[in-house]
Amino acid sequence: MGCCNRRCGLIAGAVVGALVAILGGILFPVGDIIIQGTVETEAVIEPGTTAYENWVAAGAKVYRQFWLFDVMNPLEVLEYGATPAVVERGPYTYMTRYLARDNITFHLNHTVTFLLPNGAIFEPSMSVGTEDDKITSLNLAVAGAYSAIPTELHSIVETLIKTTNSSLFQRRTVKELLFGYTDPILRGDVGFFLDYNQTYDGPYDVFTGKDDIAKVGKIDMWKGSRSLGFWNDEYCDKLNGTDASSFPPFVNKKEPLFFFSSDICRSVSASYESTMNLKGIDVYRYSLHPSTLASPLDNPDNKCFCSNMKTTKNCTLAGVLDISTCQEGRPVYISLPHFLHGSPSLRTDVIGLNPHEEHHKTFLDVEPTTGFTLNFAKRIQVNMMYGPSKVITVLKKVKDYTIFPLVWLNETATLDDETAEMFKKELISRIQMLDIIQQVLLGVGIGVFILCLLGYCIVRRSHNKNEFA
Repeated sequence: MGCCNRRCGLIAGAVVGALVAILGGILFPVGDIIIQGTVETEAVIEPGTTAYENWVAAGAKVYRQFWLFDVMNPLEVLEYGATPAVVERGPYTYMTRYLARDNITFHLNHTVTFLLPNGAIFEPSMSVGTEDDKITSLNLAVAGAYSAIPTELHSIVETLIKTTNSSLFQRRTVKELLFGYTDPILRGDVGFFLDYNQTYDGPYDVFTGKDDIAKVGKIDMWKGSRSLGFWNDEYCDKLNGTDASSFPPFVNKKEPLFFFSSDICRSVSASYESTMNLKGIDVYRYSLHPSTLASPLDNPDNKCFCSNMKTTKNCTLAGVLDISTCQEGRPVYISLPHFLHGSPSLRTDVIGLNPHEEHHKTFLDVEPTTGFTLNFAKRIQVNMMYGPSKVITVLKKVKDYTIFPLVWLNETATLDDETAEMFKKELISRIQMLDIIQQVLLGVGIGVFILCLLGYCIVRRSHNKNEFA
């Protein structure tokens, strides 16, 4: 009777162990469904969700660090046609994107319209000097007039330069170069980022994800249009992806992320690079692919971004993007800092440039479950073009078209410690706890099942031996 009780108990234990293991196994798909449902609910952009609370506010502080290129040999360039030599000065740091989204309006088609206010507050403690530091830089008016005014009328440019005692280069303060000064030639204000303060980017129309979470944050319209209209091509004018502040949840690292940047007037893609740990949170690092600014010879998709055969050397020049079509005709060229991934000629035409992948690439650190961008560095260089002239005196010694670096910026933001702890508590810890429960139930259940099964076999073998003895 005792032996029977032991066998029955072991059988019951094995059954219980099996049930516990099955429960643990069931929790895996059930837990995933619970997590997916919770994340999808909280990722929708509507009042009351976690995504909305983070989206509507200014969020993490965004900083723009500027490095300006200081010309070391302006007289030699003018008088002897020497190759310009530059040294970068910086960083000069400003806090930007500190204002919350404005004019938020929800629509019946599950989109929301908003404006992004621009602003810049100088941060002396994060800068190498003051805004009054002086830099020798390219004369924006001279370079602009050279490209904007037809060659047949360059005599007018020559007259303006002489009557205003201007030259190819000028010495200005950091603040003047960045945010504007009154130019004697144009008799108006010019600057790298003229009128940045108290302006807006947008309006943007983005999908809320209410009807389809796979579309959350994706841009439907920018400035009231679904096409950029800068490049006269359906592919290049396409608004693709989000504004990079977030992406649809459950990010697949095998697929690229697409986002639009108004700074460069186009959409781009970023590819998975590695998994990083950011303040205890696993994130996927995405970076721009070198082919983003490749010449059409290497990346045929970039053919529609090439608009000037002369300055791009028959569209063979890599590493720069002519955005004059979205800059009211101003000869502005965008590149990565120090012409990273650009044609070698860009760095031989101007001495002093040293591209470095780690310091000059653009990247995003995205939390894969929620799709939130928790850390990023957007790095862009602003350049202008000038070239040879038989009429304009300050350009007579110039041998070829030169894309000249003016400034490069590093726009960064990362979640603070408080937000990181909240993120881990509200999401990561719950996922980890559910995973631990699943593992414990599965492990304990299998362990009990195996031990009881072994115990049952031993008891039965012992009982059989006693019967035959």
